[in-house]
Amino acid sequence: MDQTWTRPYPPGPGRWLVIVWEAVALAFLAWATVRQFELTGHGAKVVACAMAAAWVIGAHRILQMGAYVGAAGLRIHGLVRSRTLNWHDISHVRLHRATHRVGPFEIESGMTVVIDRHDGSTINTELWAKGVDFHARPSLFRAVYQELRTRHLEACTK
Repeated sequence: MDQTWTRPYPPGPGRWLVIVWEAVALAFLAWATVRQFELTGHGAKVVACAMAAAWVIGAHRILQMGAYVGAAGLRIHGLVRSRTLNWHDISHVRLHRATHRVGPFEIESGMTVVIDRHDGSTINTELWAKGVDFHARPSLFRAVYQELRTRHLEACTK
């Protein structure tokens, strides 16, 4: 599928907060590594460069995360991997109420968009109502969900 992919929503400002948080955490990890192993000179530079490279790669992936739509399908960019799905391989785009179990307690973590495929498998998207992109913009979350459903229905009726 060689085509143009567009993200049907602007990324939220919370992504930059995550990127800054990760920079601070990696800087602390580099500092602790240098102190723990008493690294000097080239050793300290190697650790600093490795942490900086990890941060640049991670920041780029965080900025690219999300769901992208095209004429022929849906592309989901995650932190580690991306997948491309043809609209005809998708049976349903739906909302899922995500919960986490901690002992006897069930903690609700909000609505997410889930893709059901014709082969019975389910694919989670990066679209989470309480996530960095939609936490303060619930109407945008609903609009993106409707956009995905509309694109899917239009592609399947052709």
